[in-house]
Amino acid sequence: MMRERDEVMNSKRDIHHAARKRGITREARSRAGKAAGFFILALFILSAGFPFAMMLSVSLQGMEQIYSPGLSLLPHPIRFANYADAMTSGNWARYLFNSAFTAGMATGLSLFINAMTGYAFARIEFPLRRSLFVLILAGMMIPPQVTLVPLFILMKNFPLMGGNNLFGAGGTGLVNTYAGLILPYVAGSFGVFMCRQFYLMFPKELDEAAKMDGCGRFRAFLSIYLPLSAPILGALVVLKFTAAWNEYTWPLVMTNNGADTITTVQLALTRFRNEGEIFWNQLMAATLVSSLAILIVFLSMQKYFVAGILNGSVKE
Repeated sequence: MMRERDEVMNSKRDIHHAARKRGITREARSRAGKAAGFFILALFILSAGFPFAMMLSVSLQGMEQIYSPGLSLLPHPIRFANYADAMTSGNWARYLFNSAFTAGMATGLSLFINAMTGYAFARIEFPLRRSLFVLILAGMMIPPQVTLVPLFILMKNFPLMGGNNLFGAGGTGLVNTYAGLILPYVAGSFGVFMCRQFYLMFPKELDEAAKMDGCGRFRAFLSIYLPLSAPILGALVVLKFTAAWNEYTWPLVMTNNGADTITTVQLALTRFRNEGEIFWNQLMAATLVSSLAILIVFLSMQKYFVAGILNGSVKE
């Protein structure tokens, strides 16, 4: 009996040691995995932050230090006056207003139209619904360079605008106007796709309840679906505002009068050049100032960004 009891105790002790050893091994693997994850994350942060660190460094250096042999990351001396020189080298208050106005208006109008179109494709049955949706998705596959010239001709020949007659001839249309900068961003296949995928997650009983309460389709969209769309709309705000703010080619094509009236920030950044010489310190200073708008928009919408991207990727 004593021998059997000792064998049982030894067996329990061995099982306990083995379980403890497995626990220690599992914990060590978990710590190693977390350490590897933090290391990879640190590499991503460094790779993403290094360009901004370089911009900040160059914006605080003098031209003699920038053109000196070798790479110098620490400004000596630090010249905060570069920011004042950059902001007074042109009408930067106007440039920032133009970019903020066009990007803000384009984003707001685009969100409402994308949300309403996505709601129609997700919640309303109508003929050729799938075929029309596929046609909209085809717009995501066309490079914007292909549509640049036709879009410019369309804006220039816009009827009854800019001196044009009813047939779009005789004037400049929407060239050199805010409307010409904003209208091409109002629609968007990507936004329609994201909104449609988001609205597909809602149960059909929600539509039935709205119908029983006497809500029409448009009333249901405004009163029920639109207030619940904060995650997807927050994500689209970041994407659309950033795209409109950073756009260079379309404002360059549409603003050809050389005036500062509707000149955007991206066009103004090209003016830090004089007879082949580029004032890199002022250019980097102005670039950092212009980047603050995107940073503010992202920080204000970051809690919706990931949720909106994940919700918009749900399959039907």
